[in-house]
Amino acid sequence: MDEQQVSGASGAPVEGSGSSTPMEREVTPTAGPTPSPHGSPSAEPSLSTSGGVAVATKPVVRRGVAFGAAGGALALGLLAGGVGGGLVAAALASSDTDTAATSTIEGAAYAPPTTQEQVPSIVPPSWGEPSTPDESAATAATADQQVGVVTITSTLGYQNAQSAGTGMVLTSDGLVLTNNHVIEGSTSIAVTVESTGQTYVATVVGTDATHDVAVLQLQGAGGVTPVALDDDNGVTTGDDVTAIGNADGTGTLVAAAGAVTATEQTMTASDGSGSGAETLSGLIQFAADVVSGDSGGPLLDDEGEVVGMTTAASTGNGSVVAYAISIEDAVAIAIEIEQGTASADIVLGYPAFLGVALSTDGSLAGVLEGTPAASAGLAAGDTITAIDGAAVSSAADLSAAIASYEPGDTVTVTWTTAAGAAESAQVTLSEGPAA
Repeated sequence: MDEQQVSGASGAPVEGSGSSTPMEREVTPTAGPTPSPHGSPSAEPSLSTSGGVAVATKPVVRRGVAFGAAGGALALGLLAGGVGGGLVAAALASSDTDTAATSTIEGAAYAPPTTQEQVPSIVPPSWGEPSTPDESAATAATADQQVGVVTITSTLGYQNAQSAGTGMVLTSDGLVLTNNHVIEGSTSIAVTVESTGQTYVATVVGTDATHDVAVLQLQGAGGVTPVALDDDNGVTTGDDVTAIGNADGTGTLVAAAGAVTATEQTMTASDGSGSGAETLSGLIQFAADVVSGDSGGPLLDDEGEVVGMTTAASTGNGSVVAYAISIEDAVAIAIEIEQGTASADIVLGYPAFLGVALSTDGSLAGVLEGTPAASAGLAAGDTITAIDGAAVSSAADLSAAIASYEPGDTVTVTWTTAAGAAESAQVTLSEGPAA
């Protein structure tokens, strides 16, 4: 997997990003001012570095981890590809399908069931070519299938990249459901309601990275037709289903017909280092020709009602194994987010942000210009030792410390300079990229 960190420096994750493990994020900055978070940045940020810190020069994605499956090697990850940058990663029997040239902690690969018989080692078929009797060639979505479905383009300002995926309108005033990995790391989000062609700026209402769910709000929206949610107890094995999505991030909705092959499936997610395992359960497994860009899109039953949110698909030599989060589970989380119920898993709005990149030894690999860290005088080579008097000794400690605050909070940052001098300053945390 071509995985790098949100830091602009090799081996340097960014604090407050939800990532505490090295090699989970990467920044691809160019000279210019810091992007305006959650708006339309006119230029990408630059990273202040010293001491020969390497700066990444290409967008990357954190999805696409390879795992060994029992009885054979099965590559696993979330479908991701870059807008205007080509396919960046393909997901395998996992839990996401977006076109994301993103280097944020977009979740991880999802391990399939434990036997090769349950999830074969496979590669996705050529687009539009059915691989099994359960799959049909993908076709343009009909007008009815497009109702309430949106395409999403996220600007990842601190990574010099964009990502694309799909979403579903839940309310007439523009509340949108999608996968967290579709918008994670974004500094601005544009959403197009495909049935009308209207494009809106979207803000993040809240995210649940553990369950890969995010809720967005379309700014200025009104009278938007929502998707039709299932009202008759979901699907069972053998039922016909159709996945609607922003296939390959083209901005055009495509329908991939198939059938349910199993329900109540569980997969375990792990980050690129093999640590931080998480699990998605209650998933719908189905055979359909889904591709990158379909993440966050609706899985429709034979009545055209949404039964799931497409989240992952496999690639290999044969049939596609795809997974969707049950719409009942996804909407339950969306309701908690919409009601403002924060929890250990749910982050409301945007996270606090300091704006530093960390080396594996805990020192700063760089400081993003225009951020609170830059204003405080922090520089590459410095080592943060405490936040509000609480000791910080690792990237994980710093990420956890910043995550415990809200944007606008003022904290005291204590650090040791590269020359060995002790420094301290009060810093007001800003809004960071989507968690």
